[in-house]
Amino acid sequence: MTTRRTTKSFPVRSHEDRELLRAPRPEDDFTSMDPWRTLRIQAEIVAGFDALHAIGPAVSFFGSARLPQDNPYCLKAERAARALAEAGLVVITGGGPGVMFAANKGAHETDGLSVGCNIELPFEEEPNPNQDISISFRYFFVRKLMLIKYSVGFVIFPGGFGTMDELFEALTLSQTGKIEEFPIVLCGRDYWSPLLSWFSSTVLPQGCISASDLDLPILLDEPAEIVETIVSHCRSKGLI
Repeated sequence: MTTRRTTKSFPVRSHEDRELLRAPRPEDDFTSMDPWRTLRIQAEIVAGFDALHAIGPAVSFFGSARLPQDNPYCLKAERAARALAEAGLVVITGGGPGVMFAANKGAHETDGLSVGCNIELPFEEEPNPNQDISISFRYFFVRKLMLIKYSVGFVIFPGGFGTMDELFEALTLSQTGKIEEFPIVLCGRDYWSPLLSWFSSTVLPQGCISASDLDLPILLDEPAEIVETIVSHCRSKGLI
C-alpha cells in the first residue's frame, strides 16, 4: 500500500464560527475585527484549494459522527469507500469519527486517496487516523465548500442535523443548477424513507418543490448498489 500522508492545518479556535456569525454590538470596533477575519477566511479558502486542486474526482461521504464502528451503516460505509477507491475515486469525509472514520478507513486501506476536511465540533474528537491528506478548517462553511467543490458524487448515511444540513445543501445546489448534477445517494431505506415520503406527501402538494425534484436523491441500501451508481455516472462523464 502506498501511503501519502500530508497534513495542512490552521490554528483552530472552537468559536471562530460563533464570533463570525454573532450580530454586531454597539461597542464593537468593526475596523479591528471583521475585515481581518475576512482575510483569514480568504487565506483558508486559498489553502484548501491549494491542498485539494489536484486530487482528481472524489466522492464525499457524510453521516453521523456518533455511530460506533460495528454499526451496520459504518460497515457499509467502509465497504463502499474501499470499492470506490479501488475504482480510482478519491474519498473525502469531514475527518471525524463514526461514518467518517469508516469511509476514510475503507479508502486508506487501499492504494486510493483518503481525504479528511476536519473541524472542531462538540461531538467530534481529533481527526481520525485514516487520512492521507488531512486539512483542518476554522470555518464550517469553508469546510463545506471543499466537500462540495471536489466531489462528483455524495454518499449520505444516517446522521443528525449536520448530515441533514449537508444533504439539503447538495439538493439545493443541484436543484438550482449551482453545481453540475451528480449522484446524491442516500444509504438506508428504513432511515431515509420517511423523509422522502414527506417530500412527496406534503412538500410537493403544497407546490414548494417540483415533481422532478423528487428524483434528485437516490435511495439505496447496499454498498454494491452505491458503487455501481457512482462509477457508472463517472464513466458516463469520462471521469474514470
